[in-house]
Parts: sequence; structure tokens; C-alpha cells
Amino acid sequence: MAALSSAAVTVPSFSRAAVAPRSSSSRLVVRASFSKACGAAAVAVAASAMLAGGAMAQDVLLGANGGVLVFEPNDFTVKSGETITFKNNAGFPHNIVFDEDAVPSGVDVAKISQEEYLNAPGETFSVTLTVPGTYGFYCEPHAGAGMVGKVTVN
Repeated sequence: MAALSSAAVTVPSFSRAAVAPRSSSSRLVVRASFSKACGAAAVAVAASAMLAGGAMAQDVLLGANGGVLVFEPNDFTVKSGETITFKNNAGFPHNIVFDEDAVPSGVDVAKISQEEYLNAPGETFSVTLTVPGTYGFYCEPHAGAGMVGKVTVN
């Protein structure tokens, strides 16, 4: 799992000294240069966002703020390779068990599940799913109360 802790973007600076003497053709050159610089800056920002995409995550609360025993959200979609972070919120202890009958063929649920209980407030478990398909999961002690979820990986 790759994480990006920071990204740098270089934005060109324009000083008055760099501007040629005023004439209609020089204004055109400055405008064209400025346009190119803005385009380059936009590309740099987009590239940074794409690089950070690996670090972007889907956060899932374990237990709703009102104390209801649910995953919040309980049905969501991520791209292959994105990280899902489950965070203890209310009504713990919780765990995250992927149902072996509700995952894509060949996925080892033991490698993606967190069967040990998360006991402390704010405690987290993160998983990165790479095989496209639908994954069903549940919290063992609270599945009967409706604490079940589904993630679709594209």
C-alpha cells in the first residue's frame, strides 16, 4: 500500500522585469506564455491529485453517531487499489469480517478481515481491495442487529 504524505507543485512567477517592452506582439507573447504556464500548473495539480489518489480512502464508521449498530456508510463503491479505513465510533467492540460466500472468487477472506475486536474509541483497521467485484462484510457481535455492509470494487 502506497501513501503520499506530501506533494509539491511549482507555479511559475511572473515579475515585471520579465515582461518585454509593450507592443501588440509582446502582449500576445506574454498572454501565450501565461496561458501555457496556467495550463502547466493545471496539469501539475491534476497529476498531484492522481498521485494522491492511492492515498485517498473510503472511511467507514463502526457504529453511527446516534449509537445505532451499523456501518456508516454500509453500501459504497471504491476503485481497485483504494484503501478502506474502518474506524471505531460507537457501540464497540467491533470487528470486520468479510463473508467467504460474498466475495469474488479466489479472494482469501482471512487476509482482508479483521477478526480481532477493535476495543478503543477511534481505533482503526484499513484494507485495500484489488480484485473487482462485490464484497459482503459484517461485524460478528452485531450482525444480528443489522451491522452488515457491502462494498463494490471497480
